[in-house]
Amino acid sequence: MPELPDVEGFRNVLKSCAKGRIIQRVDVRDTGVLRGVSTRRLRDAVEGRRFTEPERHGKWLLARTGGPTLMLHFGMTGELVCGRPDDAVEAHDRVLFTVARDRQLRYRDQRKLQGLWLADDESEVARLLDRQGPDAMTVSRKEFEDALSARRGSVKTALIDQSVLAGLGNLLADEILWRARLRPTTKAGDLTEADCRHLYAHMRRTLRSAVTAGCVPPRDSWLTGHRDDPAPTCPRCGNSLRRSRMAGRGTVWCPQCQ
Repeated sequence: MPELPDVEGFRNVLKSCAKGRIIQRVDVRDTGVLRGVSTRRLRDAVEGRRFTEPERHGKWLLARTGGPTLMLHFGMTGELVCGRPDDAVEAHDRVLFTVARDRQLRYRDQRKLQGLWLADDESEVARLLDRQGPDAMTVSRKEFEDALSARRGSVKTALIDQSVLAGLGNLLADEILWRARLRPTTKAGDLTEADCRHLYAHMRRTLRSAVTAGCVPPRDSWLTGHRDDPAPTCPRCGNSLRRSRMAGRGTVWCPQCQ
């Protein structure tokens, strides 16, 4: 499932593939990914415009055009790829943006749980992002502490709640809590100032590494590299990892380390 590092990678794909290029043609192959906008309105709004510097907030990608903003959310299986107009169209290529004779940006998504929105102006961008908390990459430590202290539930549930903090998903939350040696069941409101400071520092370090990798990397030294093993063990202490469910999400943690 795409999380902040993946979407930051998609932002770089858009930037390298299409920034400064004119959108020559929009080909909607599946209207099931269009949210609140028709094919005709989308084409009328962006064809002939030029992609400018893309932005990201949490798991949202903002494709700026100097006018309307195309807002993309990748759900569980979405991705953004750069190809050529004459490349074979894959089964899950939903919307194609031709920006040159040899450049085509493709929104690809198998399950179509999210999709593409069109924001006519900044007020519409703000409305679509209204329920998003501060971005996990740019949030200050005070904002982070304030957001967690206001929560009554577990710290794991708070971290994956996009209205609290935008960008963290299940893998990142488990990884960050494991690195910070905090149990996912710990009440967010019970965290001390030292706990919050420690958690914030590990979140920043984990995000920097994951953004560099373009994903939450399944490295041997990371919890993520072991969570799907048949009999997973902690890469830090060697004890068996425990699996549970929190807020409907599979949660992996080490009862010895955390």
